[in-house]
Amino acid sequence: MTDKDLSLKKIIRPETANKPSSSIEIADFLKQVGSVARPAGAKGRGRLLFALDATMSRQPTWDLACSLQAEMFKALPGDSGLSVQLLYFRGLAECKASRWVNDTGELARLMAGVACQGGNTQISKMFAHARREHARQPIDALVFVGDAIEENVDALAAKAGELGLLGCRMFIFQEGRDPVVEAAFKEFARLTKGAYARFDASAPAELAALLRAVAAYASGGREALKLQKSAGATALLKQLS
Repeated sequence: MTDKDLSLKKIIRPETANKPSSSIEIADFLKQVGSVARPAGAKGRGRLLFALDATMSRQPTWDLACSLQAEMFKALPGDSGLSVQLLYFRGLAECKASRWVNDTGELARLMAGVACQGGNTQISKMFAHARREHARQPIDALVFVGDAIEENVDALAAKAGELGLLGCRMFIFQEGRDPVVEAAFKEFARLTKGAYARFDASAPAELAALLRAVAAYASGGREALKLQKSAGATALLKQLS
C-alpha cells in the first residue's frame, strides 16, 4: 500500500432510498450526529485513528469485521467534521498507516483490500505512531480491533499511560475470549480514560453499533455519543471518565 494508493479524492455520501429501515435509522442518527459535531468552518476536525491487527489469527472473521467497519465509515456524512486514518500491522514487521482523509468510503475500500498475514502483534508500534500523530494534532479517538498480545504487557501499559496523559483515548474491541488479552486491553482503555468492549462475531449488529458510536464520539464528543441509544453505546459512555 503506497501513499499514492492511499490518497483519497472522492466524497461518498450515503443514500437512504430503497434501504432497509435499519439503514434509514442509522442514517437518521448520523444526521443528528452531524448537527452537534464540529461545524465545517470550525478550526480543525474530529480525528479518529483506526488500527487493526491483520495477523493470521484474525483471518476467520476478517471479512465480517471489514464489512462492519466499512458500514460504519460509509454511513458517516461528509459534513460530519471527522477525519480518519487507517493503520494496520501484519507479517514480521509491516505496520502501515494511511494519510488522514475525510473520504471514509475510500478508506473502507482500502480496508477490504488488506489480507491477513502470519506474524506477531505490533501494538507498541501502533502506540508510538499514535503518540507522534497526537503531538502534531490531537486525536479524539484511537480505535483498535485485535485478538492477541505477543509483546511485553508492562511495556505496552507504560506506552498506553503516556497516551492517556496526553489525552488520547483508546476504544478497544477484543475478538475472542483470551482472559490475559482481555485484562491487558481493559488496562489500556483505563489508562487512556477510554473504553473496552468484546468483538462478538455472533452479534455483528452490536459491533456495528459500537463502531458507529465511537465515530460519533470522535466527530461530536459526548453529546454526539449520547444520541446513540444502544446498550453498547451506553456502556461505552459509562466507561468514559
